[in-house]
Amino acid sequence: MTSKKNKRNFFMTFLKVILVITIAFTLAGYTAVKMYLNGLEPIPHLNNYNRNIVTQVYSSDGHLIKTFQTFHYEEATIHEIPKYMKDAIISTEDKNFYSHDGYDIFGIARSVVVNIMNKKASQGASTITQQLARILFLSNEKTFIRKIKEIQIAARIEKSIPKDKILEMYLNNVYLGSGAYGVGAAASTYFNKELSQLSLAECALIAGLPQAPSVYSPYKNIKLAEKRRNKVLKRMYVMKTITKKQYEAALKEKIVLNKKPTLSKVNIAPYFIDYVLRELEALGYDETEISQGGYKITTTLDYNSQVAANEAIEKNLANFGKKQAKNQAALFSYSPTTGAIYAYCGGKDYTESQYDRVTQAIRPPGSAFKPIVYAAAVHKGWMPTDAVEDSPVTVGEWEPRNYGEKYKGIMPMYKALAISSNVIAVKMIQDVGIQMVIDMAKALGLTTPLTYDYTISLGSNGVKLYDMVIVYGNFANGGYRVQPYAIEKIETKRGKVIYQAPRTKITKVLDKDTAGIMTAMLRKVITIGTGRGANIGKPMGGKTGTTNENRDAWFIGYTPDIVTGVFMGNDDNTSIGLTGGSAPARIWKDMMTVATERFGSPEFDYEPVDFTIDYEEVPYEELLKQQEEKLKEEQDGGFMSILPFGSKKKSEEGNFEEIPVQINDGLIDRIRGKDKTEEVVE
Repeated sequence: MTSKKNKRNFFMTFLKVILVITIAFTLAGYTAVKMYLNGLEPIPHLNNYNRNIVTQVYSSDGHLIKTFQTFHYEEATIHEIPKYMKDAIISTEDKNFYSHDGYDIFGIARSVVVNIMNKKASQGASTITQQLARILFLSNEKTFIRKIKEIQIAARIEKSIPKDKILEMYLNNVYLGSGAYGVGAAASTYFNKELSQLSLAECALIAGLPQAPSVYSPYKNIKLAEKRRNKVLKRMYVMKTITKKQYEAALKEKIVLNKKPTLSKVNIAPYFIDYVLRELEALGYDETEISQGGYKITTTLDYNSQVAANEAIEKNLANFGKKQAKNQAALFSYSPTTGAIYAYCGGKDYTESQYDRVTQAIRPPGSAFKPIVYAAAVHKGWMPTDAVEDSPVTVGEWEPRNYGEKYKGIMPMYKALAISSNVIAVKMIQDVGIQMVIDMAKALGLTTPLTYDYTISLGSNGVKLYDMVIVYGNFANGGYRVQPYAIEKIETKRGKVIYQAPRTKITKVLDKDTAGIMTAMLRKVITIGTGRGANIGKPMGGKTGTTNENRDAWFIGYTPDIVTGVFMGNDDNTSIGLTGGSAPARIWKDMMTVATERFGSPEFDYEPVDFTIDYEEVPYEELLKQQEEKLKEEQDGGFMSILPFGSKKKSEEGNFEEIPVQINDGLIDRIRGKDKTEEVVE
């Protein structure tokens, strides 16, 4: 027992010695750092510092498309800045601002521990003075060396000017989103008010922006901005800078925004710039660092294509009488071979709405979805000249109808796609199976969920324009899903390249024959079908889409070099009164006429498809008999196809799982009941 007790005493003594040594070294280190920082020289003439924010964004062909220079800056003295604003910023960004020496060593140590535990930089522990040091003097690389320099400069700033001046400079220089530098500019940008006119709630909203101006922007996400504002108010209440009565009243205040925020004149592609910012943030840059880093950012944007897209949307909305604020159009265009984004319009007017209808809006594509169904059919073994019958069909309680209740009888499959037959698309998904179409859609690039339901064949589920353009890119390039990107390279103000875009992500999805057949059929949509209004007189394929009651109108098309999608609809989901072959096709044509000029008129790299066939020479009953006999020879295990026609050859690659559905075994149980008037037209 004595031996065990002695060992325990020795171990406890050892731990105490280690603890004392650790504390001693920590105190010595802290003292040494403190003495070093206290010995730093002040920064001369800091009171007269002039801003030098010069981050600029360029198109791929050298046009300046965005500048982060101070295009909206309103300087205010510390006495002109409301007390609510100062208290809100201090409560949110640096509660010990008036008591520290410009840095918080223990806060930094705490953040290092948290970051190590989280395995990411989740806490920064930068004081207001450190943030000012970064804004005024430092590059924005996220390194330990940069943090050390930040602390050094913060210590020198504290020796150079008083606390109130530091706070004043910070409040006049911090980037607050939507082109506003400083709280004065933010007041007029977001609320169209002078600083002195701001309410407590409005001050709190602005104070919540420095961490992530684009994320918390009330123009982007009003609910998230309100949540962030309320968090700032809670901190102010906890720190006792406002009373409980003031806190509760401010929580209830409705956010009333300036409808026309001041934006940079040098910004022809504002929605694209937001996409660039998101890409930069994914690379590890935050928005404040981007805007104030003095970078030259070269993007993939084609200047002429973007200008043409802007003009095409404006012109055709006017020509088709769609001038209300709710009438919207979006366009997305990129290279199906490299992934470079050429043009990007998330809406018709960024100053009216910063909601991005390319990546955020989820709307049903109507018949623009049908090529996915046909691609599954071609993958299974169907050919463009196989006979199909355009005639009414009933699936459970659902009775899909053609646009205008018109049916044209027997025709080849390619013509069914060209004229956008609804009933034949439904028959196709019956044949290939719902799951195979869903798998095909996901493989081609759709990221939104699809219901296990036959109605998806007519584009009943919501999708993103961004995704649909990627889908069509697979047909353009030989069956490869290509990931879009926006940033080519980033250079420092000294010309050093600190980022170069890697090779874009490319995934093989379709065999070349399937992609080639789809392109051949989608070319027919342009020459003899619903997409004739988009014809630019060059090799191209495309498809229109119009949803129930003309709520949404789409056109997506491509050449060998560019794939572009256009969406039109009302933000309130009421009818826009257009079809995909009208205004969307015209917007596409006007933009693509300009965008394809630099590429000439190259042909698709596919073998020609023979469309010569005349079904009138053979009675329909005989066609059915011939094709059923062929089917019986190819059947394995007695599988009965729902459709009694068409080639049923299985793909050798077998990339997509087929779920056989026998017509006499639970078919109705697999069909979700649909109101008979719930139709997707065109």
